[in-house]
Amino acid sequence: MTQTICLFLGRFQPFHNGHLIVLKGMVKLCHKIVIGIGSPDAPVSAENPFSVQERREMIQHSLQAIDLIPTYDISLIDMPDLPDDEVWARQCLKLAGGEITTVWTGNEWTKRCFEEIGIPVQTIKEVPGVSATEVRRRMLQNGAWEDLVPKDVVNFIETNDGIGRLRRVA
Repeated sequence: MTQTICLFLGRFQPFHNGHLIVLKGMVKLCHKIVIGIGSPDAPVSAENPFSVQERREMIQHSLQAIDLIPTYDISLIDMPDLPDDEVWARQCLKLAGGEITTVWTGNEWTKRCFEEIGIPVQTIKEVPGVSATEVRRRMLQNGAWEDLVPKDVVNFIETNDGIGRLRRVA
């Protein structure tokens, strides 16, 4: 039986319930999941308020809280940006450390990059009203953002002055 190794790519700024829904579905279809955290070296900005280490912690704590980690084979890796699309896609595959059978993404550019080198892509549909952009918008406008992210992400952001930091760079 062929092992399915799936790569889920995103910036996770921050990790939200839509991402979690995708991962809950992936564990049913994939033997191994590699979560590729994109733009690890991006400067802090309104679009990238959290460091790669912070995003890693948010994801890891959220998945441990519902026993996806350690129950399933899930790893997290950094996926540095590169100016050449094909080189970037091939680097992602190399960093993922195995024969990726499917890339999971909701990003059209990412989809195109992998399809152009012959890697199958599972297109993720956005959960209506749930996106990292919406979470950050609500955080900036004192809106109710907490219901869009896992409890562990709320705790992380509140403990680490995530809203204050976002406001300072916005």
